[in-house]
Amino acid sequence: MTVFTTLPIERDAKTTEVTMRMLASIVLASATILSVAPATAQRHDPRFPFCIERLRSGRSSTIDCRFTSMDQCRMTASGLRARCFANPFWRGSRGSRRR
Repeated sequence: MTVFTTLPIERDAKTTEVTMRMLASIVLASATILSVAPATAQRHDPRFPFCIERLRSGRSSTIDCRFTSMDQCRMTASGLRARCFANPFWRGSRGSRRR
């Protein structure tokens, strides 16, 4: 009866290969996680009826909802890469909520 055993050299080579594969996987996963830009919450303040969206480089933008009139927003947006729009989450005045 012959018993096959793995030579110490072959075992070390397999251990090294597994270790290197795990290390490569960890590095790849870390690079993927770090390369993703963090998402920022865009909050529409429901107390104001108009918002401005300022466009930044790339695809990012910021939204600021603190304008009481469209004219006020447009004056702020003048000369900027920005647009004004009605706040979709505006609650309206307290009087308009009554039926």
